[in-house]
Amino acid sequence: MPAAQPSPLRITDVSAEALLLAGGARAILLQLANPGVGHGVAAHSDFANRPLDRLHGTLTYLYVIVYGTPDEARRVAKMVGAAHAPVRSEPGDAVQYDARDDQLQLWVAATLYDTAMCVRELVFGALSAADAESLLADYSVIATALGVPRSVWPENPASFARYWADAEAALRVDDVARRVADELLHPSTAPWWMHAAMPAVRLFTAGLLTPALREAFGLDFNERRYRRLVRFTRTVYPRLPQWIRHAPSRRYLATFRRSAELA
Repeated sequence: MPAAQPSPLRITDVSAEALLLAGGARAILLQLANPGVGHGVAAHSDFANRPLDRLHGTLTYLYVIVYGTPDEARRVAKMVGAAHAPVRSEPGDAVQYDARDDQLQLWVAATLYDTAMCVRELVFGALSAADAESLLADYSVIATALGVPRSVWPENPASFARYWADAEAALRVDDVARRVADELLHPSTAPWWMHAAMPAVRLFTAGLLTPALREAFGLDFNERRYRRLVRFTRTVYPRLPQWIRHAPSRRYLATFRRSAELA
């Protein structure tokens, strides 16, 4: 009798992994390379003085959407929508943008999905076809919770690959995107532990980007050091106990729930 096939991976199986945080800067740089997102972030975020704000906001949104109750998911989506409402360009701005635009929201969600899959495959190996199908479908919630129509999210990995190739070809790294990226990767005000971690973050981020984007952002890259970092991560991370690997998701969800109780 043939062995039963394991169930495909779901978003709840992978999103709690702290490992995915290592790709956070890669996702943000990809977002910045879309001028509509990049100029909106530059005008309405302060990476120089508050380098962790966007990361905290994104992680809270992701963990609550994936692991919270339906009421909590609606609440955090409403909070993010309210934060995005004033993020729109003025008539004379060089780049016109509106953070509520479906295509911009789709790109942001796509960078989160693609980065999560890149980091996971880098450490745990390639996804099976069934896992890839399942995770892509599940990750649609990241976009739809912000109001992006479900029909807009790519229906299978092949359609996502086509969408990604077209979107990536339209990316443009201008001076605004480079300035914000530099503020992100070289924070002037940050906790000591963040300063200590930034060399590894910069190396990992550069290694996860295409050579063209790496060059456009002016990132230094040492491939030998990158490969050593990846080997170390592949060796150590899977052996960590789950309570350590899932600690950030528990912390962010608990913090959100405490703030909701105090509201």
